[in-house]
Amino acid sequence: MKIWFDKNITLEKIQPVGKETMSEYLGIEWTEIGSDFLKARMPVDHRTKQPFDLLHGGASCVLAETLGSFASYLILDPAAFYCVGIEINANHIRSARHGFVYGVCSPLHIGSSTHVWDIRITNEEEKLVCISRLTVAIMKKKTSG
Repeated sequence: MKIWFDKNITLEKIQPVGKETMSEYLGIEWTEIGSDFLKARMPVDHRTKQPFDLLHGGASCVLAETLGSFASYLILDPAAFYCVGIEINANHIRSARHGFVYGVCSPLHIGSSTHVWDIRITNEEEKLVCISRLTVAIMKKKTSG
């Protein structure tokens, strides 16, 4: 069963999301949407490396938060709710020096006031680079009148 609000959501429909944002600047691209997961990739290059030629941990956090926040958005009725990240943690398991890293986001908890996401970032050899958990607050939009 699909967890998304729009049961007909496709990869093509989400491709424009993130234009003119940090995600676009870092080169994050959506690669797959499943019934209960979202996947994106990010290059390991001059935009995402730290001075010692390794993937910057902050860039991994950007990928993780982008995935989890957007996944929460996709679950909600956008006319009635919005979401904001309230906590992220990340354990950096191994370094990456080139190519792409891939993030896969899946839900740990989907509640009425919070969502908790598990985000696993791997390298091109599918070895774990970073594991992250993101908590997102679900906010009801104020009605006018």
